[in-house]
Amino acid sequence: MEYGKIISLNIGMPKQEEFSSVKMKTAMKKRSIESVTVTKLGIEGDGVGNRKFHGGPDRALCFYPFEHYHLWNQKFFKQLSIPAFGENLTTAGMTENQTYIGDVYRIGETVVQITQGRIPCSTISHFNHEPDFLKLVKETNLTGYFAKVIQEGMIRKQDDIVLLERLQDQVTVLYATDVILHHRDGQDGVNNLLSIHSLADEWKSLLLNRIQF
Repeated sequence: MEYGKIISLNIGMPKQEEFSSVKMKTAMKKRSIESVTVTKLGIEGDGVGNRKFHGGPDRALCFYPFEHYHLWNQKFFKQLSIPAFGENLTTAGMTENQTYIGDVYRIGETVVQITQGRIPCSTISHFNHEPDFLKLVKETNLTGYFAKVIQEGMIRKQDDIVLLERLQDQVTVLYATDVILHHRDGQDGVNNLLSIHSLADEWKSLLLNRIQF
């Protein structure tokens, strides 16, 4: 049985901040805690500052793979503080090329389903004081990803993340993000994503608009 581990469990509410001399309302600055209560709208005590890129039932939880931190630490010659991406769950064993759109996981009392990759915004550059961060994250597709909540409950930091069901084994989060950000495989890539019922509605809309134009 496949499973991942929680490295850090993080929450934070949106508030006015100033990063890299830019003022913004954001929830990027999260703190690590030992347990959280999860609802279908997200984590209690957590919020989002930019609803264009975050939040809503299809994006109730944000994941970022711990494995990528080593890459970014080397790239920027410094140690990034977790959660550098404002993620709720920093995980091990669940990189974007190991995780598939539609995967269903049990985490403690909760059951979640992976719905889309993350489309990053400039906040990650400002928050981490690295102007090229957003560009590099988009180039690599190492964006992290979102999940919706199927069963509400408690998540504890020591809980395993257990794969309950893999509905398809063709479209990883990495591939799906490459289709969205870089138009990988053209029309075939669009069709591959649209064939997945559990894909987030927003990404379905983006792809359908791409067909129209």
